[in-house]
Amino acid sequence: MKATAPVSVDEYLRTMYRPDRDYVDGEVIERNLGEKDHSVLQREFIYYFRLRQREWKTHVFPEQRVQISKTRFRVPDVCVYAGENPSDQIFRTPPFICIEILSLQDRVARTQERIDDYLKFGVANVWVINPVNRRVWAYTAEGSREIKDGILATENPSLRVDLAEIFSGIDD
Repeated sequence: MKATAPVSVDEYLRTMYRPDRDYVDGEVIERNLGEKDHSVLQREFIYYFRLRQREWKTHVFPEQRVQISKTRFRVPDVCVYAGENPSDQIFRTPPFICIEILSLQDRVARTQERIDDYLKFGVANVWVINPVNRRVWAYTAEGSREIKDGILATENPSLRVDLAEIFSGIDD
């Protein structure tokens, strides 16, 4: 394994990455993107939340940098804020929901580290979606569960996302 020199937070913030990358304790980490199903699901979640923005009082963001600690920045596939629209260019308060859409190259350990980071930061809901087999998991501070009834739901505020509607974008 090739060792790389640590990157400072300031250098990370000054550098434009395409696509954007996570920053974890001095290491810039590439994110797995680029597959059609990943892109379609990302679009469908954004569209779903955007259509309900006024009713639900939510704000949805694709690939938004979120500073989860002094030396950690994550870039969720989609994040959703309830209530106030964040005004900072880099978000430093926990989103209400972070959505991660798995790619074929994603590994369990790396995905679990992202989930743990989000929950430790105070994200109330972390949703992980596998577009290949359409399995979905919801994580909260209380634990995790696989979604079997086709509805992703939150509390405070109470939101319901119909997975059949989300997955229909892949079938078009």
